[in-house]
Amino acid sequence: MKEYPKIQTVYKRSPETNFKTLMEGDFSLPEFDYLQNNTWVFTEKVNGTNIRVMFEKGNIIFGGKTDRTQIPSFLVTVLNNLFMPIEKRKKMEEKFPDGVCLYGEGYGAKIQKDGGNYRQDQSFVLFDVKIGDFWLQRTDIEDVANFLGLDIVPIIGEGSLSDMVKKTQEGFKSIWGDFQAEGIVARPKIELRTRNGERIITKIKHKDFVKLAFKEVA
Repeated sequence: MKEYPKIQTVYKRSPETNFKTLMEGDFSLPEFDYLQNNTWVFTEKVNGTNIRVMFEKGNIIFGGKTDRTQIPSFLVTVLNNLFMPIEKRKKMEEKFPDGVCLYGEGYGAKIQKDGGNYRQDQSFVLFDVKIGDFWLQRTDIEDVANFLGLDIVPIIGEGSLSDMVKKTQEGFKSIWGDFQAEGIVARPKIELRTRNGERIITKIKHKDFVKLAFKEVA
């Protein structure tokens, strides 16, 4: 299964700061500009490591962000416990006779600097599902998560892209606990694609504004 497509940050990054700061108001894609006032669905961005769970012809394969990415051994153990038991494989065969790719984050302690804020162990949280050439809608992703007993990234609100930017810039508490959320991933309430067939989806991180504020003070 293909690697997860890169999610564009909502604004372009400034070449003057070696692309470390945002050019606020200068959208990175024309589609973002055109759709900025439409309703977008916001999910909390998880600070973990990208994981693919690929199921095809009865076989389960785990992959990282790219085919060359090495998954930590302790996380492989977690994934084996989640997906390899016979009863779970039977569920996968029942639900996805033509195969599926589950996209999520490995998250928790030892994964990223502040991974222990999410949980003291490690697990997998689902954020997307692809069957063949089709991406499932949120309600169907939730159905998959419930069927397989998986965590799913939480919806934290809806609004325009300016609402997303404001919420992230001000900072907000994570659904997982009393700590600063990393940011937001946003998609149009109705799934849309660009002219070349790529999904319209964007993100923004709180630390982008922290860096920008530091630059202005300096």
